[in-house]
Amino acid sequence: MHAQSVLRQWEDAFNLNWSVQRISSNYVLYICRRHAVASEYSPEGCRMRLVPILIALVVSGLIYAFVLERDRLTAFLGNDARPAASEDTTKAQPSATEVTAAEPTSVVRVIAVKSRAREVDSSVILRGRTEANRIVELRSETSGLVISEPSRKGASVEAGQMLCRLDPASREASLAEARARLTEARARVPESQARVTEAQAQLEEAEINANAAANLVEGGYASKTRVAATRAALSSAKAAVQSTLSGLDAASAGIEGARAAVAAAEKEIERLTISAPFTGILETDAAEIGSLLRPGDLCATLLQIDPIAIVGFVSELQVDRVELGAKATARLASGRIAQGQVTFLSRAADDKTRTFRVDVTVANPDLTLRDGETAEITISAEGKSAHLLPQSALTLNDLGQLGVRFVDPESRAQFVPVALLRDSPQGIWLTGLPQEADVIIIGQEYVTDNVAVEATYQELGQ
Repeated sequence: MHAQSVLRQWEDAFNLNWSVQRISSNYVLYICRRHAVASEYSPEGCRMRLVPILIALVVSGLIYAFVLERDRLTAFLGNDARPAASEDTTKAQPSATEVTAAEPTSVVRVIAVKSRAREVDSSVILRGRTEANRIVELRSETSGLVISEPSRKGASVEAGQMLCRLDPASREASLAEARARLTEARARVPESQARVTEAQAQLEEAEINANAAANLVEGGYASKTRVAATRAALSSAKAAVQSTLSGLDAASAGIEGARAAVAAAEKEIERLTISAPFTGILETDAAEIGSLLRPGDLCATLLQIDPIAIVGFVSELQVDRVELGAKATARLASGRIAQGQVTFLSRAADDKTRTFRVDVTVANPDLTLRDGETAEITISAEGKSAHLLPQSALTLNDLGQLGVRFVDPESRAQFVPVALLRDSPQGIWLTGLPQEADVIIIGQEYVTDNVAVEATYQELGQ
């Protein structure tokens, strides 16, 4: 009853407000007719100008009542609700069991997929580039004019093939002179040996004379002067032997010096020819004929791309999954596929990127792979059991962990952390889930653990 009286009061207030508005409208219209110019302000124009004003007044009143006077309005209406509530309390109260049974259970509808784990090759994918197996700049070790025809870049060369030939000039004469000195040094050896033999014979004779003089002096048949003379002759013979032995050593040293001179002259002549150290391809033209090369000047650049290396860098999180000898596949930017195996894994990380260098060696007999091409390297690793799910299934729990929500046997949502194994066009491969799981793919953001859900299942890819 109190609510009806309140509504009746609101109706009277509204009618009063409307009457006031009508009176205000007529008064304003009267003023317009009295003071306005007929050609510029007609009664219809005045009414059209009053409508927005009246609407603004009504809206302002409602806003004032419901916003600024909300507490009073609520208190005023609450006085009518209390008698009604007191009347309801006189009725029989339902039991707690009936109330619980009457309340409907809150169930969230979600969309899920029935997922089964599959064995997946957990390959390590890297970004890298091709790199020549060998690359060398052939430079001159001596000075001279180039007298050979140059080989052009791109030409295939064999190991030992001549690339640059320098003018020998006087180097052959120097070699001949060194060989002559060697022959001379060798000829001095027999002479020195003969002198040594002669000196040794004289030493033996001096020793015999000295012994004889000593015996005669003891018998009184020779004077002491003769003994002194024989002893001096013995000492002189010993000195002669030492001198001849030194002469023999000098002759032997002369031979070694002559041999070294011959070797140096021969090496100098060998340096006149610059040859390919291995089979490969010329990256630059060889030095032009007639050009002067000094020590350190470039003759040609040679590289070997069979086999060719594909170099990548693996992060410290995945380096333990890469092993030497593992099979690898490289997809080049041109679309070509190359297969090889891991031949090098760095033991030291790069100081700036904290990554480890990985070399994959690939056979390149037709030389179609070039140095410096961008490649995507896939290195085989031990397989793992994983689920293929859409990326939209991922969510975060209150701790910020990445995972998914699945429906347990009691039709309740549960969160489980997962790890990303690989990304593919069909979805993402995740580990950490049970062998079979009903994964929520739509609606996981609106539920928490142990919330009852009603799952609608669909096939992956729909």
